[in-house]
Amino acid sequence: MKKRHNVKHGKKIRNLVAICALCAIVLSVSTYAWFIGFKRVNVNGFDIDIATTEGLYLSMDGETWTYQLDPDTADQYVGNTNTFAPNGLKPMSSVGDMDADVSRMILYEKGSLTTVAGGYRLLATRVDNYTKNEGNISQGDGYVAFDLFIKNLSGEEYYEDNNIRNEEAIYLTTNSAVTVAATGGVPNTGIENSVRVAFAQIGRVEATTGATGVETEINNITAITCSDVAATTGQVQVTGICRNAQIWEPNDKDHVQNALNYYNTSCRPRLVAGTDVEAKESYQLVEPGNTCTELNLDTAYPTYAISRRIDIVDQVNVYDGAEYNGYVANTGTYEDYLAADDKDTFKLVNFPYFTDTMKDIPGSERPEFMRLAPNSITKVRVYIWIEGQDIDNYDFAQLGLKISVNFGFTKERLEEGDIDYTGPSTDITPTLSQ
Repeated sequence: MKKRHNVKHGKKIRNLVAICALCAIVLSVSTYAWFIGFKRVNVNGFDIDIATTEGLYLSMDGETWTYQLDPDTADQYVGNTNTFAPNGLKPMSSVGDMDADVSRMILYEKGSLTTVAGGYRLLATRVDNYTKNEGNISQGDGYVAFDLFIKNLSGEEYYEDNNIRNEEAIYLTTNSAVTVAATGGVPNTGIENSVRVAFAQIGRVEATTGATGVETEINNITAITCSDVAATTGQVQVTGICRNAQIWEPNDKDHVQNALNYYNTSCRPRLVAGTDVEAKESYQLVEPGNTCTELNLDTAYPTYAISRRIDIVDQVNVYDGAEYNGYVANTGTYEDYLAADDKDTFKLVNFPYFTDTMKDIPGSERPEFMRLAPNSITKVRVYIWIEGQDIDNYDFAQLGLKISVNFGFTKERLEEGDIDYTGPSTDITPTLSQ
């Protein structure tokens, strides 16, 4: 993979503040909004730099462990299904559901989109990252996905049961950000405002030899799936996790005026009786009240993400939702979605992302991002895509061309500023010792 950007290695990270991972990802892409037809440009570069402090190690092959890892040069295990969007990103949508049969997150992409009087009629199909062919699983296209193994040596006990209460809280560092790339990116298009990053924990094994005396072989690590596997001779206990992915929404309060202008021009209020998504009579097209909810530049708005296949009979408009065209028949809350016995009754779900607003909450109120078990090696599949149902995903956003995604993890909830720290420098280069 040819690099287009230099990523500084050996960067000092803060040990006292316990930054556990720092990633720098640069994508050079052209994207498809739900409704555009611009030519897609191939990815010209994809750089990742990951760093950790002592006690937390990273690998992409399950064998070579380090506190600093660059997937462009790191060894990756044979048979991996990593994909770095060689043909560019295209908008998709997901509520983070996992397909346990193939240990993959479920994604949906545009099947068809037709202009209607009050916006756009949406059809959506599932991305084919689940078909099995002679033992191989299809990957699909238009998004980034890669396997990252995280070895957490905190504590000596290994908990075989999949219980989140046995795990340690992990926080998203406050310097995590998604921006237009400084080199090659075009600012003020808003492309960075509809990016999503998901972390799907597939499963885990014991990091160190436990009471069973069974060593964790490399193939036991790389072969982790959503299924539990009992410990036998030469096989450690595999704890299948497969809980719904944690999804980060950067820039939740950031919008560009062009995106809002696009929305204002396209969206019209949908009447309660407007069950036919393509009929003019379904929308309020004349005064008074012929505009959808007015949006502000510095306010966070919900994303009604796709939770299943959307067909013609579903009568879905991309602007459906109380906060947009006012039509609520096709939308539901995530809490109701999780509690429902029949999830096929849902179409668009108001998804509760982990947002930048949450990340930036100061002090003891800062919420955790996810949890990792002590004395474990966890297989985490990272996904990056453009959320097609985000209000910031409009036709001309793709002109931004390049985005930079930076994220990190920490076990410490508090930073220097939270406690007015005035002691010695916290910039300490970690040493590698396992």
